[in-house]
Amino acid sequence: MKKNSLVPNKGLSLSQAQSISNLCNQRASEIAAQLLVVNNFSKTVKVKSDTKTLVEAHKLPENVVELLTTKSKLHACQAFLMENLKAKESMLKALREAVADVTVVVYPEKPKFISPADGSLGEVHEDFGWAQLTAAEINEYLEVEAYASHIGQFIHKNGILHGLRNELPNIPSIEWMTIKDGVRTPIEIKRHHTAEDLLKLHEELAALHREKEQRVNYFKAQVKNLTTKENARIAKHNADLQNAAAKSNNAAQAVYETALLKANEEANDIRAEFEKTRQAEIEKVAGMRIKIDGRFQDTVDDFLTKLPDTQK
Repeated sequence: MKKNSLVPNKGLSLSQAQSISNLCNQRASEIAAQLLVVNNFSKTVKVKSDTKTLVEAHKLPENVVELLTTKSKLHACQAFLMENLKAKESMLKALREAVADVTVVVYPEKPKFISPADGSLGEVHEDFGWAQLTAAEINEYLEVEAYASHIGQFIHKNGILHGLRNELPNIPSIEWMTIKDGVRTPIEIKRHHTAEDLLKLHEELAALHREKEQRVNYFKAQVKNLTTKENARIAKHNADLQNAAAKSNNAAQAVYETALLKANEEANDIRAEFEKTRQAEIEKVAGMRIKIDGRFQDTVDDFLTKLPDTQK
C-alpha cells in the first residue's frame, strides 16, 4: 500500500484539497495552452499593396523555464493531493466493506439422528406359528386333518354316504324288463343297506369327524395365537425402538440447539464489538486531513487564499 500524508485534525480538508487540485489543473492547462501555440516562423503574403499574415509568429516566452517549472510543480501538487484523496477514499471504502471475522467461533455439528427403522422387525405370518409346533404336533395335525377331510367328504352333501341315504327311500321293490314285444319279466331288487344302518354309520362317522375336526381347529387356533402373540411382541419391540430413537434424537437436538445458540451469541458479540471499532475507525479516517509536504506548501498557500471563506 502506498504511503500517504493523512493526519488527524490538521492540514487540508477533503473539499479544500479537491478545490486546490482543480485550480492546479486549471492553471497548468493555461500554461500548456500558452506553450502550445509556440512556433518557429511566421508566414505573410503580399498581395498588391496589402500584406496578409498566414501564420502568426509565436516566439518562446522569455520565462519558458519558469513556466515549465511552474506547470510541473502544479501537476506535482495536484498528483500529491489526488493521491491522498484516493488514499482516504480507499481507507473509508475498506472500512465500509469490512466484515467481522467470526471464524474463531466454533459451531456445533448437526446431530446424527437415530432412525426408528434401524433394528425394527416386520410382522410374521402363519408360517411362523406352524414353525413353532413340534414335529409330533405337526404329524398329529397332518393325521387328524386327513381324517377330518376324507370323512367329511364321505358324509357331507354330495358325499357318498349322503347320496346313499338320499337314494335309499326311492329304490323300488321291483322293476320290469321287456324280453320281447308284449312280454315282460320282473327284476328282483334287494336292498343291502337299511336306513337304520346308514343312519348309524353316519352318526358314527359324524362323531369321528367332529372329533378330528376339533383337533384340527385346535392346531389352527394354536398357530394363530402363536402368530398373534409374536406380532404383539414385534409391535412392542418396534414401539420401544421408536420411543428410544425419539428420546435420543430430542436430547441430541436440544444439546445442538443450546450449543448453536451459544455460538450465535458469541458471533453476535464479535460482530457488535467489531462494528463499534469499525465505526470509530470510520469516524477517525473521515476526520483525517492532508498534511502538506513542504515542497508543495507555497503552491497550496497561494491557492488557499483564493478559496471561498466557507472552505478556509
